Amino acid sequence: MCDIWKRTDRSQTNVADLHRHRESMRVLGVRQVVLTGGEPLLHNDIQGLCNFFRELGIRITLLTTGLLLSKHAEVVGTYFDDVIVSLDGPPEIHNRIRQIRTAFTLIKGGVAAVRKYNPTLPISCRTTVQKANHVHLRATVDAAKSLTLNSISFLPTDLSSNAFNRAQPWNTDRKNEIALSPGELIALEGEIELLISANAKDIHQGYIVEDATKLRRLANRFREHLGYSTPEAPSCNAPWVSAVIDVDGSLSPCFFHPAVGSIKYSTLEEAINSESALSFRSSLRVQDNPICARCVCSLNYRQDR
Repeated sequence: MCDIWKRTDRSQTNVADLHRHRESMRVLGVRQVVLTGGEPLLHNDIQGLCNFFRELGIRITLLTTGLLLSKHAEVVGTYFDDVIVSLDGPPEIHNRIRQIRTAFTLIKGGVAAVRKYNPTLPISCRTTVQKANHVHLRATVDAAKSLTLNSISFLPTDLSSNAFNRAQPWNTDRKNEIALSPGELIALEGEIELLISANAKDIHQGYIVEDATKLRRLANRFREHLGYSTPEAPSCNAPWVSAVIDVDGSLSPCFFHPAVGSIKYSTLEEAINSESALSFRSSLRVQDNPICARCVCSLNYRQDR
């Protein structure tokens, strides 16, 4: 669901660029870094990146398509603390959405290869709900189990923002390829109820990360898109506990809000506490903000977790 793969340059964050931020990370008490993309395993020094963060005692999470796990199994098994794979559905659906005939098989082989190096490494998956998979949620849970993944989470697709390298928000035709029709919305709501009843044990034990209330909210963004309800912001404290750094050095409060600074010519601590960043955080009211109101991927971090 992202357009990062459309970038024509091959920019990446280099280890050398991070060294001057080492002290900032200590001062700020950085606990976790999530490497995402695009595809982080395409980085030409992924091991160097991991070594940098491990030396600081920072937990490292990998967000990946899973297609390159086999090729980088030793590095992934050795250097990462957990892995989240994008899973779009059961094999046929996943392959169709990815437009790669062997995509599901590659994930399966990759997970097995990584676990040869680290049998206890948590590997979970995340499913973005959209037109092509909205009636296959239960089958997607079964697919995750067949891949021996530790858990699965669901989120609705982002239909409104220009995040993830979209030059501008999707036009109507593109949205219609992904969004649900009124009939499909009804089908999704029915599938969610079947998932809740058929997989009650998985929900209770946390294999499905969302509880029943959160699963039912999956339909909200599609309902709002159809004009059936008013967008409502989720609980989120992302801008106060995290930041997103792009390969060009720009620093954003989250994936959806515009950049408020840059680490290209300043330290991470300076960028986090720049005048524009401080002004943004002090003035942001999540429940009233139109970007937050349509957010599909909120963060509500608690220090006691």
